[in-house]
Amino acid sequence: MRKRDSGLVERLVQKRTVYRGKSIDLRVDVVRLPDGKTATREFLDHPGAVGIVAFRDRDTVVMVRQYRHPVGEVTLELPAGKLDRGESIMTCLRRELREETGYTARKITPLLNYWPTPAFANEILHLYVAEGLRPGRMRTDEDEFLECVTIPFKKVLEMVRRGRIRDSKTIIGILACAVLRRLY
Repeated sequence: MRKRDSGLVERLVQKRTVYRGKSIDLRVDVVRLPDGKTATREFLDHPGAVGIVAFRDRDTVVMVRQYRHPVGEVTLELPAGKLDRGESIMTCLRRELREETGYTARKITPLLNYWPTPAFANEILHLYVAEGLRPGRMRTDEDEFLECVTIPFKKVLEMVRRGRIRDSKTIIGILACAVLRRLY
């Protein structure tokens, strides 16, 4: 912690998990505020996730289409998945790429990581770029129904610009690649 931040930091008084789920837990913590008072903080406790900008070739990316119950729509997204507790990022990345697309990658490089919603979740999303893809068989989870599609990168970038893609990891991953590749 930086010295100048000390007047902003909240100190944990009590940690309480009120719900344990398959993917997330719900916590209700009591914190001491900088002015000495206490407050309650409700948030999702999440082990983190990965997202992959997978280039089939220099101009084509591999995406997945799937129904997302919370928003009630079929979305177009980067292949991604939740880290299992204790699992390494690279193990998760390779597993999710294979499960959702069938592809394996010769080269995987870090892109960036970020907090999707730090106001109510502690999830960190790790984005990577996968290249040198080799096709294989998809191995989705038994409760996962999705379609793997390949789309020109410039078309995906245009879909982001027009608001047709609204998933944060996909928007951030595509825009970051566009900036790095000077296509933006």
